[in-house]
This record gives sequence, C-alpha cells and structure tokens, in this order.
Amino acid sequence: MKTDFEIAVIGSGFAGSVMAMIARRLGRSVVLLEKGRHPRFVIGESSTPLANLLLEELARTYDLPQLLPFTKWGTWQREHPELAAGLKRGFTFHHHRFDEPYEVDALRHRQLLVAASPHDEIADTHWFRADLDAWLVRQAQLLGVDYRDGCSVRAMEIKESGACLTVERDGGSAEVRVRFVIDASGPRGCLHRLLGLEETPLPEFPGTQTQYSHFIEVRRFGSELEPKHEGSRKSQGAKWALMRTDPWDVPPYPPDDAAVHHVFPGGWMWMLRFNNGITSAGVSVTDALADDLKLGEGEAAWRRLLARLPSVADLFRDARPVRPFVHQSRVAFRSRQIVGQCWVLLPSAAGFVDPLLSTGFPLTLLGVKRLAAIVADAWNTESLHARLAGYARTTDDELLVAAELIGGLLKSLDRPVAFNALTQLYFAAASFSESAIRLGHPELAEGFLLHQRGGFREGLRRCIALAAAGDEKELSDEVTRLIAPINVAGLADPAKRNWYSCHAEDLLRNAAKVNSTRDEVAAMLERIGFHDQEPVR
Repeated sequence: MKTDFEIAVIGSGFAGSVMAMIARRLGRSVVLLEKGRHPRFVIGESSTPLANLLLEELARTYDLPQLLPFTKWGTWQREHPELAAGLKRGFTFHHHRFDEPYEVDALRHRQLLVAASPHDEIADTHWFRADLDAWLVRQAQLLGVDYRDGCSVRAMEIKESGACLTVERDGGSAEVRVRFVIDASGPRGCLHRLLGLEETPLPEFPGTQTQYSHFIEVRRFGSELEPKHEGSRKSQGAKWALMRTDPWDVPPYPPDDAAVHHVFPGGWMWMLRFNNGITSAGVSVTDALADDLKLGEGEAAWRRLLARLPSVADLFRDARPVRPFVHQSRVAFRSRQIVGQCWVLLPSAAGFVDPLLSTGFPLTLLGVKRLAAIVADAWNTESLHARLAGYARTTDDELLVAAELIGGLLKSLDRPVAFNALTQLYFAAASFSESAIRLGHPELAEGFLLHQRGGFREGLRRCIALAAAGDEKELSDEVTRLIAPINVAGLADPAKRNWYSCHAEDLLRNAAKVNSTRDEVAAMLERIGFHDQEPVR
C-alpha cells in the first residue's frame, strides 16, 4: 500500500472529492481519506446559481467535463437520471404565526418568492448527497486519486517536509506521509480536533440549534397559489380575486419547486424535495426555542414544533422519517486558524453560519477555486505561504459577511417585512455577481455578497441596524437605495408584492450596470439557454 503522497484530502464529501480531482489533474499525487463509507447520509443539499457557475468554471478550467451536467437541472436529468436530485426554481419563504393557520394577505407581506431561473431546463438543483457524493468519489478514483474509506486519522505530526498522518483502518494502523493536508471534513472536523484549533465567535451572531431528517409522503404546500389557467383561478373564489389586482398575480414558479423556508418566531424550517420521493426537512431555531421544544428529544421535539404550526403540520400528516433525527446543539462555527505550515481548511471546515440562504455551496466552491489556483501557480514557489495567508483572510472575511446578513435575518424572524427587505441584499448581490461573471466582468463581482465593493458592506450594516430598530419604512428605502447600482433583477419593487420572476428585460435594461450592452446581454442569455423552454426528457 502506497504511503507517500503530495496531498492528502480528508473528507470525501462533494468539496473534498472535487478538490482531490483538481489536484490530480494538476499532476499531484493525492490520497483521499474518508472516515465513513459511501453511500452515506449528509445534508448541505441546495445549490444556487453562483454555486453552479463556480462548478462550471472549475470543470472547464481543470478539464473535468464530467461535472458539467450537474450545473443545471435539465442536463442532470438527461445524463444522470440514476442520481437523485431535486428541482430548485428559486427561494420560497412563508411566514407563520404560532398556533394560527397560514394565510396570505393581498400584499403578500407574509410570503416571498424569488426565482433563480426562468424555466426548469436551466434551473438549480438540490443534491441528494448520498448518490452524488458516492459518484464523485468514483470519478476521483478514475482520475488516479488513491481513495481509502473506513479511515480514522488519529494523529498528525508536522515535520519540515510536510506531515505524517497516523491512520487507523480495519483494526490496524499505518503512517501516511504527505507534503500537504487539505481538510474537507466539515465544521469542528478532523484537523480541528487533531491540532486543537481554537474556535472564535461570530460577532453578535445568535446561538442556534438544528434538527433534521429525511422523510417520505410529505405533502406539497401552497397549491392554491399555483393557478395554471383561468378556470383554476376562478375556483379560488374571493381569495384569488383579492390577489389578482394587478399583472403580478401568477407565481414565478410552483412554490414547492424551490428551497422552501417556513419561517416562524425563533426559527425556520427547510423543505427540499428530491425526485426519489424523499424530502429533506429540518429546523434551525434559537437556543431559547430549542430549550422550550427540548430539541434533543428527536421526533418528540419535532412533533411539539408541528403542533404549533398547524399549516405545516398538515404537510406531515402522512409523512414519516426514513432515518433517525439528527440534533446539532451548536451550529455556528468559526476557526481561529485556517492555514498552517503544511495544512489548510476548506471553507466548509473553516466555518459555518446557518443554512438559511444556501450560502454553504458557493462559499465552499469559492474556496476550492482559490485553493486550486494556489496549487496550480504556487506549489513549488516561495509565494506559497503568502498565497495561503491571503486565502485564509478571504475565507474568514466571507464567512463574517455571510454571518452579518444571516444574523440580521435570524433576529427578524418574527417581522416579515423587515426579513423580506433584508433578503433583497442577498439576492441583489448574488444576481449581480452571476451576471457580471457570465458577461466576462468578474472584476465587478468583488467578493462574496460584494463585500469588497466600496460602500456595500457598510450599507448592509446600516440596513441590519435599521431592521433591529424596527424602522421598516426607512429600512425598505435604504435597501432600495443601496442595491440600486447592482439591481439587475427587478428586486425591491413594491408592485411585484414579493413575487419576483426572472425576466430578460430586467437585465437588458440594466446592461450598463455590468459594463455591457444590450446586445452583449442578449447574446449571453441566448448562450445559457435563458429563452429555451424545451421540456426535460
């Protein structure tokens, strides 16, 4: 058994396998170490347009065409129907009051639908990680990555030439000598334990806990908001008549074909549907609500929460979990140290905030992209450690800006108007970044959530402060002002009453904001299939 490698990647989730594949493509000898065995249950399942774009860029840059089908729902379904996935047309938010049925008012204050694609063919996806992670590991092996599962890394000795890992497997142990270690084992993962790395707090971020599982027989929610023809609208009677006072009366997508968020005081629930009949569902709640629910009691705690959310409980009337509930008593995490003499943490191991806006995938893939460039350009150079130090600063700064916005949202869970206003900052920054990159102007997409763009982060902080102060009118005005230079998706428009579709004209009209012409935008939209609505076969 070979025991000497240039790079060891610890953890064979999607990020670890993709990183190992890239390192192998760059000519490095790679061992991929996995504590468990595939297929395995793991969450972190919802992709975004920016994450898909980053995955596409990595695939093209490092000659990994096998990754390209997973960047769009349509190509995934045609080329890999054997791997379960979910259709994600956008982000859906429903705001609930405890112990009351869910209702939608005429202005839809308690709802938010933000489309991420104009049709299914180029839509985002939910990743059924048991299938996809196992497939990625096989692809890594085909490229020559030495994969070893059932391995527990028990010790790491740092030497001048690299590191020596003590690995236990099947009752025996071996030493694996490597020049460099990349930790992709998640928050509080392998190197955090072995090296005794310290945690450092996320400033002013509320304490939260999660509980989650996979379910079958979960009903769809909001079918009354999905009229397909005039007759179905009429069947809704007075309620539908109240909602159709202007042209924005048709949802931009079926609300359940999305990352669905059921928001309530003190927490929120996610629901992600896969095409194999399974629904991923879980809650993230403040420590105070977790104590009230006795969240560590598994299904009993789940039932206690459903009893307070009657409309959500109805969705789970016939549902049952297909695996035990998982409880996390501490969700947010930030490592004080991200790089060392011969090791580095991927963003997924360096920190985590909350799954509220699906930020995990893009943050991790941004880190993979930066680390891949370092391996490609600085592997045998004196600049290696300086480049890694820059990677660490950027990784931590992006974690912090994500924590600022998500922390503000978690403090606004019981105020739908403020919550929905703050989300516009995320959607404006994300859609602007994606458009700028696709139009060949990546320099405009200055850091995650545009945190390096002059004045934007300071404006974000102002908005969070206004939300905390309860000044909803001033908050909405400030959000509109702040996103005006980057608003290429028609966001923060009161006339749309919290339903935001993908319209080509929004980007065409705002082409100058991304240093482009209408013709250049039109060509880009044609290239990505924006107007192509052929059904997925």
